[in-house]
Amino acid sequence: MKANLILTKEYKKWLAELKQKVRNTQLKAAVKVNSEMLLFYWDLGADIVAKQAKAKWGEGFLTQLSKDLMEEFPGMKGFSKRNLELIRQWYLFYSENRLISQQPVGPIAKQAVSQLPSGTIKRQPVGQIALIPWGHNIAIISKCKNTGEALFYVRNTLEHNWSRNVLVHQIESGLYKREGKSLTNFAITLPKPQSDLAQQTLKNPYI
Repeated sequence: MKANLILTKEYKKWLAELKQKVRNTQLKAAVKVNSEMLLFYWDLGADIVAKQAKAKWGEGFLTQLSKDLMEEFPGMKGFSKRNLELIRQWYLFYSENRLISQQPVGPIAKQAVSQLPSGTIKRQPVGQIALIPWGHNIAIISKCKNTGEALFYVRNTLEHNWSRNVLVHQIESGLYKREGKSLTNFAITLPKPQSDLAQQTLKNPYI
């Protein structure tokens, strides 16, 4: 009876659908975790900037903070001094854009994730930034001159499921200069399960 069940078209169809649901669930969970991590990074970046400005703590502050956090959370890669510097750089890069800095970051990013199953998310920049892996974010702010260019590559990464290598290639080839002004509205969905973006989201070493 078992052999007959496996051979039926109905069972094979149902099994294929079930596998797809599992992949989508895994990916949705990974995107949500990635988004929550980036929300934490945003708040941490804001705190670092504020503490260094108001308390006048120097660069030694990041060394000490890194040491203390890594001792408490030894399994997390995100608390190296270098990554703390990148978190600060990432926050400063986007917070200089008033349209981004004045948005309620947490609610928008969470709304973006919650709307993914229905197919699209609202097009607030913060919601889009929170949906791509940290490595993609760092590549973008390291190579883009302004937030307009950066958001162009964020949107295209989501729309085309770019891996980080493809993203870097597109930035270095000057895609924004060629097509930046022609970008129109588009739907943002979960990355395709077999895409490089999906795989890098699932295997993100920072979460």
